[in-house]
Amino acid sequence: MNSHATSHRGTGPEPHPFAGARPTPGGTARRTLLRTALTGAAALGAGLGATGAATAAPGTAEPRPGTPDEALRELAAGNRRWRTYRERHPHENPALRRTLATGQHPFAVVLGCIDSRVPPELVFDQGLGDLMTVRTAGEVLDEAVLGSVAYGVLELGIPLVVVLGHQSCGAVRAAVAAEQSGEHLPAHMQYLVDQIRPAIDHGKDGDARIDATVSANVRLVRSRLAAEPELAAKVAAGKLAIVGARYELTTQAVNRLA
Repeated sequence: MNSHATSHRGTGPEPHPFAGARPTPGGTARRTLLRTALTGAAALGAGLGATGAATAAPGTAEPRPGTPDEALRELAAGNRRWRTYRERHPHENPALRRTLATGQHPFAVVLGCIDSRVPPELVFDQGLGDLMTVRTAGEVLDEAVLGSVAYGVLELGIPLVVVLGHQSCGAVRAAVAAEQSGEHLPAHMQYLVDQIRPAIDHGKDGDARIDATVSANVRLVRSRLAAEPELAAKVAAGKLAIVGARYELTTQAVNRLA
């Protein structure tokens, strides 16, 4: 993320690594019963996704990112704090915790890897109620993951989805190694390999192949999400951005992938 990003939500200069063009295209359907059950009555009247304007975070006076660009700027600012060792660990106070018992208004969905070194709330310096995170090895998609992302976007009105890969991904390394050896992995791990395999970059060798595949896999997962009709319609309407990014373990920086 970028050193020009502001540390305050919804303000600051436009250019940053997460800015850039957004993908395009499909439809929304509001399921009131589901929303009531999973977010609580307090969430029903918030209209986070309906207005597109920043709203106050529950239990605070801070403006809440309500558009894709505002959400991108907030993540950029948070990552800058993280990588410069100026973390705030926001939104953990008792008043906020009580407020969150009746509803939630996260401003971004982060689909990341299960790797213990890349917890989204830390690398973006966010707190309770800020992010909806979904984590699978290698950011691999399945029906549960797709449903979870769709719930965040369609039911909570979240304006941003980030597919977050990372340097030295073990799942990607395993997929590359399995393809080279022809080995079949035990239990359900073969499913992960099969899902990552189409992203393997055969134009490079050794560690360079693994590194290139990390980025290619993020782009593949992002494109699959962007092709989902209901998510695509939100993007086309300017209410959602789906972006790919990777976290560098050596620098702690998150950089957007074109």
